[in-house]
Amino acid sequence: MADKILQPVVQQGRNCWRIERADSAKMIVDAADYYALLEGLMQNARERILLIGWDFDPRIALKPTASGKAQSLGKFLLRLAKDKPNRDIDILRWNFGGLKQFFSPTIVSTVLRWKMTKSIRFRLDSAHPLGCSHHQKVAVFDDHLAVCGGIDVADRRWDTPEHKDDDPLRVQPNGKAYEPWHDVTMLLAGPIGGALADLGKERWKRATKEELTPLRQDGENWPKDLTPDFENVDVAISRTRAEYGDVSELREIEQLYIDMIMATEKFLYFENQYFSSGKIAAAIAERLNEENPPEFIMVMPEKGDGWLEQKAMDGARVMLVREIAKSKYGKNFRIYVPHTKGGAPIYVHAKVAVMDDRLLRIGSANLNNRSMGLDSECDVTIDAALPANADTPPRIKALRENLLAEHLHVSPSEISRLYGETGSLAKVIETLSGDGKTLEWLDLEQPGPLDEFIANNELLDPTRPDAVFEAPGEHGVKSYFRRRFGRRYMK
Repeated sequence: MADKILQPVVQQGRNCWRIERADSAKMIVDAADYYALLEGLMQNARERILLIGWDFDPRIALKPTASGKAQSLGKFLLRLAKDKPNRDIDILRWNFGGLKQFFSPTIVSTVLRWKMTKSIRFRLDSAHPLGCSHHQKVAVFDDHLAVCGGIDVADRRWDTPEHKDDDPLRVQPNGKAYEPWHDVTMLLAGPIGGALADLGKERWKRATKEELTPLRQDGENWPKDLTPDFENVDVAISRTRAEYGDVSELREIEQLYIDMIMATEKFLYFENQYFSSGKIAAAIAERLNEENPPEFIMVMPEKGDGWLEQKAMDGARVMLVREIAKSKYGKNFRIYVPHTKGGAPIYVHAKVAVMDDRLLRIGSANLNNRSMGLDSECDVTIDAALPANADTPPRIKALRENLLAEHLHVSPSEISRLYGETGSLAKVIETLSGDGKTLEWLDLEQPGPLDEFIANNELLDPTRPDAVFEAPGEHGVKSYFRRRFGRRYMK
């Protein structure tokens, strides 16, 4: 029998903005490697460094040391400006988070020094409706090299894949230790870098009313000591953007998630910070009511990062998981939490999806309502069904195995062997899980009355900006199941 011809999941104009060629691309896991890479990318940029993000903290060190005396990011940028004053350093971050940082004297002092430096421009982004945020994490160098993913250049992000229990380098600027942190981003070069530069320029103009100056020469080359995961592949860019002023709403990210869920044949592996989108959950449940359904495996944090996040997201996650469990094959949906060797939960901030080892998606979007329709987001996807990408499945498979191997503290070859024997990611995980660094089932705690009220009415995680002002009871996480499946899902 001839091999089945794959149809692309990504479709320009439906679930992505543009599909552009990447001369080279590489998945970067955890911020220790990314920050070290970022230092070199900024050092080597010829004309412009463009940093766009939800958070940006000049106090952190890109390469922390045991002595705690490593150079801060703020001072590093000042040195770059002094060494090459004709190179622009443009920084755009979300306004609300930025305003909170101005309670720090160190940050205020650094920003004032930046203001006195001609080549550095630091701006706050408030170009979004009330209640929304700018959540993209994009960095562009000379309009050619670009980073897109989940890692903020911020406090409490640096960590290594080992996620040691007591890593002396994993400390905040005030010297206080923080929890192990897992994250993922992607470095891309070529026309795709130019497309992400266009996205950044448009966002800069909308937020600042200023135009970024055109570059005079070709962009920076791929780092010589960095081996790409992919070469000469086509990459799709998907976005979320709320309607604001003269710009229309964009829900490409949500549509791509739905299309991926519907196209999955064997498994859809997620790493994500939140799971509170009723629409996404209902689509998963629909697939799990079919005969011979795929597996849906999620690697997530045990709890939200902070009281507000726990109230907004954790209760909704419990409710959605219980609704999915009512599906005919609800056992094919599993959520796991990574733990350190000493048993501490590792916080998962990554936003990754791997579908059938033929599609890899990395970005800033969570599986919550905010990322589907409120906050500005950006994801990139490599789909093997695009003609240029026909040879990518083995590499996508290897990257997925590397992620699981990191969590389970085994070799990627062991992941590959067991999946070949069982054909089930859940069986692989449960065979290899145990003591030490591992993945454990998420323990679903019963939400309290306040958590359930907030989740059931999407009070802190609305589906659109105007829903913030609607009365409770007009929507809710279970409404998507009622629309698809009727009253049997409302018991």
